[in-house]
Amino acid sequence: MAQQAAPAARPEGRYVSRLKVAYHKEVVRQMMERHGYKNPMAVPRLHKIVVNMGVGEANVNIKILDAAMEQLGVIAGQKPVIRRARKSIANFKIRQGMPIGCTVTLRGDQMYDFFDRLVTIALPRVRDFRGLPTRSFDGRGNYTLGLKDQLVFLEVNYAKVDKVHGMNVTIVTTAETDEESKNLLTLLGLPFRRD
Repeated sequence: MAQQAAPAARPEGRYVSRLKVAYHKEVVRQMMERHGYKNPMAVPRLHKIVVNMGVGEANVNIKILDAAMEQLGVIAGQKPVIRRARKSIANFKIRQGMPIGCTVTLRGDQMYDFFDRLVTIALPRVRDFRGLPTRSFDGRGNYTLGLKDQLVFLEVNYAKVDKVHGMNVTIVTTAETDEESKNLLTLLGLPFRRD
């Protein structure tokens, strides 16, 4: 029986993401050349990725929230946290403290793995995808994108999906400007639309 090649590992045997290795080997050098950083530690990097899934129908049927939490956990590889309403809104029949969604905050190797799967697998599966808009930066180097359904991720089992839910993915970087952040995310493989 032939042995399979082991994933990239540190000397102590811990798993390291493929994208994290590429960041340290290639992206840091290219960012230093492009922006003139003197020190590699000054180069912007990914800080965290926050994935939110809003489930407004949870006030009628709590089982929808349970299914959404299970699917988000499979997508992110980490258990989600229930988000509750901060204040009551009568028009939406929401009371303060009601569960209205779930969220996951990814850091470290899990963050790089999720970003890699988002760029290489999920975004190409989006119907009529022509690139991401460049207007979604917040002015402080963070980028938010929206996905209309969770089925673009291969981890989700089609048979168990009762209702399609959208999700917001916020990529938080240590960049101080939107231009630095855009260059960093482009070098990491995020496909921006050519305006």
